[in-house]
Amino acid sequence: MARAAGLVSALFAVSRLLGLLREIVIGAQFGTGAELDAYLAAFRLPDLIFYLVAGGALGSAFIPTFTARLARETDPRQVAAWRLASAVANLVLLVTTILAVLAALLAGPLVAHIIAPGFAPAQQQATAHLMRIMLIAPVVFGLSGIVMGILNSYQHFLAPALAPVLYNLSIILAAWLLAPTLGALGLALGVVAGAAAHLLIQVPALLRRRPVYEPTLGLHNPDVREVLRLMGPRVLGLAAVQINFLVSANLASGLSEGSLSALNYAWLLMLLPQGIIAQGIATAVFPTFSAQVAQGQMDALRSTLNGGLRAILWLTLPAAAGLLLLRVPLISLLLERGQFTAESTRLTAYALAFFAFGLVAHSILEVITRAFYALHDTWTPVRIGIAAMVVNVALSLLLLGPLAHGGLALANTLATTMETAALLWLIRPRLGGLGGRRLLRTLGKSLAAAAVMSMVLVWLLQTKAGLPGWLLALAGIVLGGAVYGLGALVLGREELRLILRAR
Repeated sequence: MARAAGLVSALFAVSRLLGLLREIVIGAQFGTGAELDAYLAAFRLPDLIFYLVAGGALGSAFIPTFTARLARETDPRQVAAWRLASAVANLVLLVTTILAVLAALLAGPLVAHIIAPGFAPAQQQATAHLMRIMLIAPVVFGLSGIVMGILNSYQHFLAPALAPVLYNLSIILAAWLLAPTLGALGLALGVVAGAAAHLLIQVPALLRRRPVYEPTLGLHNPDVREVLRLMGPRVLGLAAVQINFLVSANLASGLSEGSLSALNYAWLLMLLPQGIIAQGIATAVFPTFSAQVAQGQMDALRSTLNGGLRAILWLTLPAAAGLLLLRVPLISLLLERGQFTAESTRLTAYALAFFAFGLVAHSILEVITRAFYALHDTWTPVRIGIAAMVVNVALSLLLLGPLAHGGLALANTLATTMETAALLWLIRPRLGGLGGRRLLRTLGKSLAAAAVMSMVLVWLLQTKAGLPGWLLALAGIVLGGAVYGLGALVLGREELRLILRAR
């Protein structure tokens, strides 16, 4: 599991760095202007369709069911498992296509009344046009997500981890080559091309498993019904998450120009360490969780979850502190060029200050929810997720006035922290504990090392404030990483040895 997590995390790091390069190129072309606001608002509904259908099937229902079917399979051709995969893929393709067509037909009213009512009429029309183009992507992503689930169930992580790399490369090329002449339309075309590349890179690895396709919806197949049963509540949970994004876009559309863009840049910068650390670990442990549950190995599941949580704490605490303290020089280094001005840096840094406090909770949430899914319990995360959505919306409305787009970021952080704490509390009795002493020991030592690192960074920012922003950011990254690493060595971190073995 550690080696798989290391491989996936390394490729996720490449993908996230390319995602960062994508934002650098987009920022240079569009800054935090109205055209980019329209593109980001147009992205919301295609994203919603993908996560509700394909995301639900992959994230909580398909992998545990497909893994369990493989574990019980006696036929060397694994016909029953492939029949399940065929049926789920067909259902996902059918549903995403229907929803995409309906959304395209209703794009104008949806933008004007739900997604971005605060935009000017011309900006709303541009948003609807971009949305219609990008609605092709969730249909393709739906199939790609099922292929990814199949490969992960076979403990193959390379091709699925490469898929986001190609997706980001496609958008980078579109922003570089097409955006100067086509504007945001070039970005939309890059999204569609990236979705196709996301699917195609995984096809060779799938073919090596000798799949057997059947043109069936499998509605009478017990395994398909199990996927649908597990998927139902997960769809509600994902809907809650996506509604949060829609509410943020809706509220930000009524703020000053560039607020939605700044919020998006800050969110993506927070997701950079979250994707590298948490998603790599969560992707690797999910099939292991599922196999351990299928074999009744609850003690092993508890131990695996404990190790994943301790690794996340060890890695995300210093990352959160670094994002908070170095946010201005980091944004200046990464994004401030072309149309991305010093004012864009100020707007983005303001939101990132609030998002940084949520990095640890967002990262833990990736792993803890997968433990529930492996236990075939999708309702508990859904109930907590819906409650968190209500809290997020209420806090967004409460904090929007005094904090503007920073209030939207703070609302997200507070709601996610409450959600994560509730899920940890609820899963503890299910597993007979979480190894609380080891977790607390890890937390205490990580906080101590992160505190020392933070003091050094504060000293650097105060004494070397006259340095160019790019140099200050690089010095902070190197010095902060060295101090935290030294602190970890002095404290004798078990997690450090685990991470080093995962290379």
